[in-house]
Amino acid sequence: MKSVHAKTTTLAGTAVLGALVVVFDYSLKFSGLKIPFPLFPQLKFDFTGIPIVLSYLLFGLSSGATTSSIAFLAILVRSGDAIGPLMKAIAELSTIIGMALFPRRTTRLGKTMSLALGLGLRVIVMSVVNLLVLPTFYAQSFTAAVLLLPFLAVFNVIQGAISIFGGLLINKAIAGKIPLTTR
Repeated sequence: MKSVHAKTTTLAGTAVLGALVVVFDYSLKFSGLKIPFPLFPQLKFDFTGIPIVLSYLLFGLSSGATTSSIAFLAILVRSGDAIGPLMKAIAELSTIIGMALFPRRTTRLGKTMSLALGLGLRVIVMSVVNLLVLPTFYAQSFTAAVLLLPFLAVFNVIQGAISIFGGLLINKAIAGKIPLTTR
């Protein structure tokens, strides 16, 4: 059972990282610094997944899921569109769930497996989601959605890698410097 200190640390850390998701999304959107994916410019690279991965790494899967939900709400409020924010939240959530399938990241093999499962699950989940969403909400034929899957997979691998490597890099930088007794 978690101590009161651990619960407070988890709650405060999740709130701070959730706020960072909002700051990243709004600042990148309004500054025009989101980078379009060259093969499909409607998709944009951003850094909002980094605090979600970091939230998972520091405080566990429920914290990462909460931070992903905050991303959904922030993008929904900013854009007024429910589909795009939901897809972003699902993509980031599937990334951390994939990482959680191989939680031992202390060895090179463990880190590689966690990365591979995070990226792999993200690509699989987002492929299925896009096959459902593109024909239903974006007036694309099912055939067009299938033809887009390789481009969407490449985008999701790159965006997932940005989120994972950014989260791992920051986690490594703060490891041992901030006492986190949450697990």
